[in-house]
Amino acid sequence: MIVQNDFDIKELNIVETVTASNFPFNLIVWNDEVNSFEWVIDSLMKVCKHSEEQAEQCAMIIHFQGKYAVKNGEFDKLKPMCDAITERGINATIEEVVNK
Repeated sequence: MIVQNDFDIKELNIVETVTASNFPFNLIVWNDEVNSFEWVIDSLMKVCKHSEEQAEQCAMIIHFQGKYAVKNGEFDKLKPMCDAITERGINATIEEVVNK
């Protein structure tokens, strides 16, 4: 993801937690070197109905972790969102949640 913004990143602590989910699928957005933070944030707000703060946090995690599950739910609800994100030139996939 190309950094084109005016905010400083002093420290980003990302804590991964494993939680049980009743939703069988995740909408995964992948990092790239093409799309700007602003474009990814705008896309998450418009397509996934994220708040600006939530979209910014997702974009940061995507950038530093390489991918992030931005939404979870039923396949039929996530598929149109995945298609809309990829139509915006952002790599996205739907993955089944595997509970161990």
